[in-house]
Amino acid sequence: MDRVRRLLEAQSAYRLGLYGEGVGVAVVDSGINDRHPDLKGRVVYAYNYLANSGDAADDCGHGTHISGIIGGTGEASGGRYQGLAPRCHFVSLKILDSRGNGDSVGLIRALHWLMKHGKEYGVRIINISVGGSVPKAEIRTELISAVEEVWDAGFVICAAAGNQGPARSSITVPGTSARVITVGSSDDELAVSVRGIRKAHYSGRGPTVAHVLKPEVVAPGAEIRSCRANFERTGNWYYSVKSGTSMATSVAAG
Repeated sequence: MDRVRRLLEAQSAYRLGLYGEGVGVAVVDSGINDRHPDLKGRVVYAYNYLANSGDAADDCGHGTHISGIIGGTGEASGGRYQGLAPRCHFVSLKILDSRGNGDSVGLIRALHWLMKHGKEYGVRIINISVGGSVPKAEIRTELISAVEEVWDAGFVICAAAGNQGPARSSITVPGTSARVITVGSSDDELAVSVRGIRKAHYSGRGPTVAHVLKPEVVAPGAEIRSCRANFERTGNWYYSVKSGTSMATSVAAG
């Protein structure tokens, strides 16, 4: 995150006193471990949308990692791995299980909740670092409708371009929506692990099947060191490294 902040010249915002204070970010993901020193006391609401599951704890690690990118304080690293907006607060909506799997039903339910209650918690930005299969034809799904309805209600949505590139029209859903800000990796020439396979040029490319130019923006996504959810396990450190358009999306959201 020290490298990312330099690349984005985040210090320019900090000199103006802009640290994300008062801005709520909804992280629709695998949950957030708010016991992490960098995220402690920052989650104002959490809910688990997975059926037959327990609390909203992050048993995958993905949601905690991207939350650290968005707005970790860097407390456990003396500020070195601080996120981009260290004074924002979070709403954690868990839709992914311990393996990072989920479905559109959970995401749609989370989006409907945000439409009704998000502004009560000061949510202005929604981070969706998840993506479904690339559509073969233009289909207006219930998920796309929900995403666009939430955008029209006044929320900014950052969605991942997906890691299924570099083929043409390889943007994943809901990043295919014309409304949302779809984010790709600016540094995907670097080979990283994508679902256990080393791969370069993985970032989803446009246009969509509906001929919408995508992604709108790219950001660093390779080898990002951020908050580790299971830092309390013996032998683990406070931070871990992950790569992909999920990380780039949370950079943009931050």
